[in-house]
Amino acid sequence: MNAENNIEADLLIHAKWLIPVVPEGTVLEDHCIAIRAKKIVAILHSDIAEKSVSAREIVRLMSHAIIPGLINAHGHSAMSLFRGIADDIPLKQWLEERIWPLESKFVNARFVQQGASLAIAEMIRAGTTCFADMYFYPGEVAKSAIEANIRVQLASPILDFPTVWAQDADEYIFKATVLHDDYRNSELVHTAFGPHAPYTVSDAPLQKLSMLAEELDIPIHMHVHETAQEVADAVKADGRRPLQRLAELGLVSPRLVCVHATQLNEAEIALLADYGAHVIHCPESNMKLASGFCEVSKLAAKGVNVALGTDGSASNNDLDMFSEMRTAALLAKAVANDASTLPAQQALEMATINGARALGMDSLIGSLETGKYADITAVNLDSLNSMPVYNPLSQLIYATQASQVSHVWCAGELLLEEGELKTLDSQLIKTTTRAWQKQILEAQKA
Repeated sequence: MNAENNIEADLLIHAKWLIPVVPEGTVLEDHCIAIRAKKIVAILHSDIAEKSVSAREIVRLMSHAIIPGLINAHGHSAMSLFRGIADDIPLKQWLEERIWPLESKFVNARFVQQGASLAIAEMIRAGTTCFADMYFYPGEVAKSAIEANIRVQLASPILDFPTVWAQDADEYIFKATVLHDDYRNSELVHTAFGPHAPYTVSDAPLQKLSMLAEELDIPIHMHVHETAQEVADAVKADGRRPLQRLAELGLVSPRLVCVHATQLNEAEIALLADYGAHVIHCPESNMKLASGFCEVSKLAAKGVNVALGTDGSASNNDLDMFSEMRTAALLAKAVANDASTLPAQQALEMATINGARALGMDSLIGSLETGKYADITAVNLDSLNSMPVYNPLSQLIYATQASQVSHVWCAGELLLEEGELKTLDSQLIKTTTRAWQKQILEAQKA
């Protein structure tokens, strides 16, 4: 691949295995990747590179697999500060009795910025280079992402009712458009509209969002059909399932990103396929909240793009995409009663190129191809739990732990080296997190 002569590079990474994701199923042995000006300029055999590449820096990772940086396509990063505070209860109770009251008390700009930094640090250490976020004060998440040099898509939250962030749908939408204007030229920060769910946003704002999303050319990121109760309540209210209502309002399109989607019937799967909408699968959060199962195999069979997200660590309770890939693969097999369902390659695609497609970034990231940004994760497979290595792709999904991520680059910048964060201060993050823990605990005792 790209066996050019006299290639100038800022960085040349040699690895035992290189798994580009595109072309599908490709595993290259003893290859390297050349990076210049933030982007991939060549992928070629190490022997050829020795003769044809002139690099300012060379990294040799000869027991490692190199993969595209993982893409966490749905989460609520600041909620990392609520990790473990409301476990083992159903979604409705989790939201209404625990999470929403806590948010009204504690969420402010500082909470979001420091919670996002905690989440970003965790994600980088687990090989994630891009994440989609839906939460209040999205500008603070942007600041944390830029500081860390990680890529993010901010889905500005939109609801009908007042919160710490806005008073009504119009104010939420206005703030979302301001955020888009602020970051329209950013390489790292991208934007989307984030209407929370069909049951929290009324028709008029949704119609407005449909028009604005087309005008601004940005996605609509929304929790859709998360639980059976959500669907039953909608049918009881006006005789329509939520997705039918969204379709009638003009929201179902290639811009729509449906998160969770555990309650889809055959007609709804066909509808998403026909209109090119995307689904974000959050298997661990769905299981923990007993929300249901997303039927990934049926969606994939119809051609629906399915990506992978962790959800927030208040309902997961981690942001580990390796764990998420493994869970997704195993759960799909159990749900379909078919061991061939969701093979390792597909699980990796869901965490990389499919995520990039869902976020509208597949021309930029999601695979190791020339011309794309050098968003790269290196995984050391020379570990007792991942040996012997007969099939590195399979090992990544079924045997690898996030702690085996050794190096992470985003746009060619080193974020993690031998497991150590390079762009963030882990001790400072720990200190601020402990301070929030103390404050929240004291308030609960009062």
